[in-house]
Amino acid sequence: MNFLSVILFSLSLSVCLAKQLPKHEDRCQHLLGDELIAEILSYEKVKDEILNYVLQGDFKGQTYDQLAKFVDKFGARPSGSEVLERSIDYMIELTREEDINDIITEELEVPHWVRGEEKITMLEPRVKDISLLGLGRSASTPPEGITAEVIVFENYDQLDKALDEDVRGKIVLYDPIFTTYSETNQYRTQGATKAAAKGAVASLVRSIAPFSINSPHTGSQTYGDEANKIPTAAITLEDADLIRRMYDRGENIVLNIKMSSTLDTKVSRNTIIDLKGSVHPEKLVIVSGHIDSWDVGQGAMDDGGGLFISWAAPVILKRLNLIPKRTVRSIFWTAEELGLVGAYAYEETHRNESHNINFIMESDEGTFAPLGLIVAGTDKARCIVAEVLKLFESINASTLIEDDSPGSDISVIIKTGIPGASLHNENEKYFWFHHTEGDTMNVESPEELDLGAAFWTAVAYIIADISVDIPR
Repeated sequence: MNFLSVILFSLSLSVCLAKQLPKHEDRCQHLLGDELIAEILSYEKVKDEILNYVLQGDFKGQTYDQLAKFVDKFGARPSGSEVLERSIDYMIELTREEDINDIITEELEVPHWVRGEEKITMLEPRVKDISLLGLGRSASTPPEGITAEVIVFENYDQLDKALDEDVRGKIVLYDPIFTTYSETNQYRTQGATKAAAKGAVASLVRSIAPFSINSPHTGSQTYGDEANKIPTAAITLEDADLIRRMYDRGENIVLNIKMSSTLDTKVSRNTIIDLKGSVHPEKLVIVSGHIDSWDVGQGAMDDGGGLFISWAAPVILKRLNLIPKRTVRSIFWTAEELGLVGAYAYEETHRNESHNINFIMESDEGTFAPLGLIVAGTDKARCIVAEVLKLFESINASTLIEDDSPGSDISVIIKTGIPGASLHNENEKYFWFHHTEGDTMNVESPEELDLGAAFWTAVAYIIADISVDIPR
């Protein structure tokens, strides 16, 4: 077959396939049927009632105001800390003030890592203080610190190809350029273990962020079971780039690292709030966010916003006397930052009841202007959610993104086969402030929090009230 024939055949085949393969909307129409699609469309009026109440009515500005009071009162809420437990008590009382009393807490053991002194000084080729934040669960240095040369790697392939003797006794700096968080944070979470296996005495990572104003970003890391636990920290983009330039010029770079911390366990609690369903109270539509934060910043964005739009959902519905057929459950996860600890405990405790989870939602990547949902589930499940999202075109929140593992805490639940979604929002600058001192109320907007709370509440209500369960 000549080249022209191949082209013509390919075009003909493409046309035939295009005729045979249904468009997304046609496929959803086939999967759902006209009756269910019409039923979902019939929620237009109740959706508008919720949006009007939050965007223009009595709830306008309340999500922001309550979040600001909470953040100003408690600040950072690290796993295992007393302030975290006081903040949980506060959220319980705040909910009871709304005459919602189906509230339980479930105790679990959580890590309690406390940051101590942290300092890095460049000794060669010149003297300079290096800004840092130790990574969660990092080991300490000796009191005098660790003084060693730096060796720089852009990725794990370069580390793997390096001779052990070239790495042994040195400080490894990982210098990956930020692509996406999910792709780049492997150098934070696993870097110390991989560097230690080559004989490094400490590891540093270029902060996992696309932008910096000399701001280091902390985060969790995990030592392998057999790993030598070496100190590990994040440094700023600016200092990482400085060290890289010096290293590429062949200059000898020597750092002194001093880090101290303590690690033990404490008891914390997951908080569960139910607005009981009118017909199927045993069936659950879950909205959630985590209540703990890192010890830097104030946890306003990560995850105060997600916490408060999930608190707002049952409150708004209760105020409007909109009681769906299924129960709307709010969960405030504890100890997310140090390894989704609360989510794993919840999944284990409620494993025998998991068949009753109809849909699970989480907000943990900002509460900026909502754009839609990132959804995991079967084709039919995603089609139902897509039809629901069409109701939110007026606020530009109708986009559905398919992802088999959306969210952080809810990924523990979704991997068992339960459908769910995380909030898709205009969070292009989220990782500018993520895990830094910059995570404060200054990054939050009253108007965007209103949009988020209204959207979150209305979606939860519709999914909890429609005649069909979300299929698995």
